Amino acid sequence: MKTVMFKKTLFILFFLSSFIGFSQSLPLSKDAKVSVLTCGLGNESYSLFGHTGIRVSDPGNNFDVVYNYGTFDFRTPNFVMKFAKGDLQYFATVHSFSDFLNEYTYEKRSILEQELLISPELKQQLFDKLNSVLASDERFYTYKFIDKNCTSMVVDVINNTLKSNLIVKKEDTDKTYRTILFPYFDGHFYDQLGTSIIFGTKVDQMGTRIFLPFELKNSLEKTIFHNKPLSGKTKTLLEFKKETPKSWWNNIYTYLLILLFVILAKDKIVDKIYFLILSLIGIFFVIMGFYSFHQELAMNYNVLLFSPLLLLLILFSIFKNKKWTYRFSLINFVLLVIYFLFLINKAHFFITLPLIITSGVVLVRTAIRNKKPIPIII
Repeated sequence: MKTVMFKKTLFILFFLSSFIGFSQSLPLSKDAKVSVLTCGLGNESYSLFGHTGIRVSDPGNNFDVVYNYGTFDFRTPNFVMKFAKGDLQYFATVHSFSDFLNEYTYEKRSILEQELLISPELKQQLFDKLNSVLASDERFYTYKFIDKNCTSMVVDVINNTLKSNLIVKKEDTDKTYRTILFPYFDGHFYDQLGTSIIFGTKVDQMGTRIFLPFELKNSLEKTIFHNKPLSGKTKTLLEFKKETPKSWWNNIYTYLLILLFVILAKDKIVDKIYFLILSLIGIFFVIMGFYSFHQELAMNYNVLLFSPLLLLLILFSIFKNKKWTYRFSLINFVLLVIYFLFLINKAHFFITLPLIITSGVVLVRTAIRNKKPIPIII
């Protein structure tokens, strides 16, 4: 999941293809080994979940390389818009193992290795497939958070080589994708909150697909091929303990303090600013749901909390239309109650609960301010 080092990649490709040409691969020696590398978690957004690579080591031919399906290029024109829309092209690359090792040493991220216990013929077929992908347009693919990433692509290429859907998820299939993702955000509170509210119904499906590196690692350890384990014992090539970042602002306490301020301020302007922020986030969710190809962003029920209708409430309040300000306060409060009930069994219930409470208090307060007094006849 790094931007590509073009010169080194081209050099290695030239080395692998110089014997016979791009249409074929270098014949592997009897000492060749093929293994799956699982890399530890980082603290950058692209490294929070780890990484997967395929290592091909052949002492007989004097090379040791790592194939990587998680490469993207920050220099891509309109990078941010393409990533948001879901048509950003990721691509496969190859690096020397020494460079790969140095990179993860620098980043202080562990590397675990599982050798594939397959026949020399299958090793050759997998090696040939990897090289043919690199030499063709197959090296490009449209990234999808769950369905197509650096891990799922490795699963696919190995399963295709084995001509069987052999590597499948072995654990946590009774948990949703959202629940599986939650622990990975330790020390990254606002990343956790952001992904909780921007993801829609797809991540609430049961996590039956392998889409994370450590899911693949755990599944490989339990996969049987021809009545024998598919992979050897997991080896630690590089070991670092993940450092959980400490931040004065990226934590739950600043989140709670901001919301507590909104509740205790009891100020009309503060309430309007709060509603404005929520409504603009909701409008963004709606636009992304229609604009983006990412299925994870579609059908986002979190717009019940971040309701675009709050913008109408603000406008009626600015124009001092108490009747419709009151009505839209009630409408949004009803949406909030529906959201609360729908969210009770979801993984992100507790992280969004302070927002629900704050919105409830401010909506009730706004309704009371604008409710028409009931005349008392004496």
